[in-house]
Amino acid sequence: MRFAMTRRTALKIVHWSVVPLTMWFLLVTPQDVAQVGAWAIRLHSVLGLVFVTLALLWTADYLRRGLASRPGPKLGPRARRVHWWLHRVLIWGLFGVAVTGFLLGLTASRQLWAGGIVPIAVPLGMPRANDLVGQLHSIEFYLLAAIVAFHAGFHIWRHLRLRDNALRIMMPRALHRFL
Repeated sequence: MRFAMTRRTALKIVHWSVVPLTMWFLLVTPQDVAQVGAWAIRLHSVLGLVFVTLALLWTADYLRRGLASRPGPKLGPRARRVHWWLHRVLIWGLFGVAVTGFLLGLTASRQLWAGGIVPIAVPLGMPRANDLVGQLHSIEFYLLAAIVAFHAGFHIWRHLRLRDNALRIMMPRALHRFL
């Protein structure tokens, strides 16, 4: 028996896997895990590797097939435009976080490993550039988190105000009865 996963199912898995990872990186910083110990640093790094892998897979899917979502018939022209921009900004924002993470490894003074598994980049030993990229990476991530919050609000608004099942489409089937 073969199991063929649909694109929508795969994107739901990616979507709902990225959500807790985003929350983790919002609440837990590298300085926090460094205080706990080496195992926490490694866990944080493994979670970062998973996050980046999912972000790159999502971006690759978007580049190959475009957006999986459609604005829906109940959205007005302005809300359709918000939908169009919002989803693209999220995908490119995830890709940007992955790129600046790579640049952190590239400008580092020593070899950094994603999850202790994959070398991030050949370190060039550029401390000033590394500090700048680190700041950009942080700002980019927190800006992306704000866009994620707006995205969630937009879909909750659609669900409650327009009653267009926008949340039900992306929620796992087991949660549909609560929506």
